[in-house]
Amino acid sequence: MPPVRSLSERYVRPDWVRRINVMGDSVGGAEKLIPLDANALVQAAVDSTGGLADFGDFDGDWRARFDSLIREIEASGRLNTLGRLMTRQELLRGLRTRLLITHARNECPAIGDERIEAPLVITGPPRSGTSILFELLALDPAARAPLAWEVMHPVAFEDSTEAARRTMAECEQEFWADVQPEFAAIHELRADLPVECVTLTLPSFTGGHWGMIANMPNWQADYPASMDYHRALLQTLQYGAPPRTWVLKTPLYLVFIDLLFATYPDAWVVHTHRDPLKTEPSSLSTLATVRWERSEEAELPEAGGVGLGDMMILLAQRRAAGALPDRIVDSHFSELLANPVSAVEKLYGQMDRAFQGEHADAIRRYIETKPKGKFGKHQYSLEEWGFDAAALREKMRPYTDYYGIELEVPV
Repeated sequence: MPPVRSLSERYVRPDWVRRINVMGDSVGGAEKLIPLDANALVQAAVDSTGGLADFGDFDGDWRARFDSLIREIEASGRLNTLGRLMTRQELLRGLRTRLLITHARNECPAIGDERIEAPLVITGPPRSGTSILFELLALDPAARAPLAWEVMHPVAFEDSTEAARRTMAECEQEFWADVQPEFAAIHELRADLPVECVTLTLPSFTGGHWGMIANMPNWQADYPASMDYHRALLQTLQYGAPPRTWVLKTPLYLVFIDLLFATYPDAWVVHTHRDPLKTEPSSLSTLATVRWERSEEAELPEAGGVGLGDMMILLAQRRAAGALPDRIVDSHFSELLANPVSAVEKLYGQMDRAFQGEHADAIRRYIETKPKGKFGKHQYSLEEWGFDAAALREKMRPYTDYYGIELEVPV
């Protein structure tokens, strides 16, 4: 199979998406139909929250990051009409969320004193079991994961009931699969499901979300600022609730694991593992599809690269040298797939965390009622993303040998 040059060779857009995008062409460009003006967006957020004007400084200079992000989107993002609409909504929602969180913290300064104690943090490459493990750990009666609806709308405004906030989040989360139906087979988004930390940090106007949705080669994420916002949001969600352990997840923690431990020194990190010949092309396929949702030019200069591979090799070397905290445990895809209850119980034993029978029963019920391939199968191959299987196998050998990873793809 020849390498992918453009997603237009692979996906057909739904007619309604194609027609909306052409609306931008009909007026001389999508930017004329859906403007992304920083000052106008800020004012709209202020007006929509009844005049709230304090966006908070708990994560540094948010306004500089906001302005820079919009400049980079305009300079190189090449968003189509629907892409600009989706991005404008996220920018405006992020601004409103900042206003509401800051107002809540000003009204109740004790929110800022909340301690995020010993969170369970899942990280690993796409297709290595991160999502299903995230959902299984979230079933722990003594734990909680951030749900999409409460992350997107963490503070009630006026008469916004929980049901209304769930509906607003559902509209945004499930829209991704409406725009490109194949996305549902890659990653299920629902308002009531645990949501990744890239979504948590969207209102910091830095971090993983923004670099994922558009190709912005000159834009650099400020991960320390995103983690400052991350903590502020968890404090807000946690305040006044019964104490439970947070379960968190994003592959990006592989990139800044030192910052993760600096933010949450007592965190337990669960590192998921699978054959890189399965995970590496999946990483690029996922990124390509996300960008294709918002742009007609989603070709990937990264195709043929190694995704998170270099970082996983480096982490293996650092762990072997004792250069990372002794608070990282490993979850193998093959073990999780074969016996989810046993795999989770093993992880809990390594973390000295009680594994309750109620949790085990919840996992069994969840697996029984979760149909495999509900939205189809995520189709991808090494060849179409420009990988040489033998070369990738050899390159990743320090990683696969160190962790004893089951090799699924023959070379």
